[in-house]
Amino acid sequence: MDKSFIYYHNPRCSKSREGLKILEKNTENVKVKLYLSDAISFSELEQIIKKLRIKPIDLVRKKEPLIKEKNLSIKDMTDKEIIETLLNYPILIERPILVSNNDAAIGRPPEHIKSIL
Repeated sequence: MDKSFIYYHNPRCSKSREGLKILEKNTENVKVKLYLSDAISFSELEQIIKKLRIKPIDLVRKKEPLIKEKNLSIKDMTDKEIIETLLNYPILIERPILVSNNDAAIGRPPEHIKSIL
C-alpha cells in the first residue's frame, strides 16, 4: 500500500513550488494544504514537530521580518508559546513540510522531502 502525505505548501515560496514538482513526479497520494489560509490546529502542529524530531524553535523562520515587526522574543518562549505563535503567525513556519503517517521532512532544500517518499 502506498503512503499518503500532506504537503504544507506556500505557493509564493520558490522552495515550496520546487518541492511540489518533486512530489508530482514521485507520488500521487498527496494532499496539499495551503497552511497560510487553511488553519492548522495546535495538536496538528505538535504532531508535525514530533514527526520532524525537532524542537518547536527549530520550525521558526528566524529571519522573517514579522519577528522584528511584532517584537517577538522567540528564544525566550516555552515550546507551547512557540507553537501558539506559529499558529497565530503561520508565515513564521519553516516551509515546505511533507508529512506522512510516521515521518515528516522540511523541504530545505526541496530534495529533502524525497527522504520520506
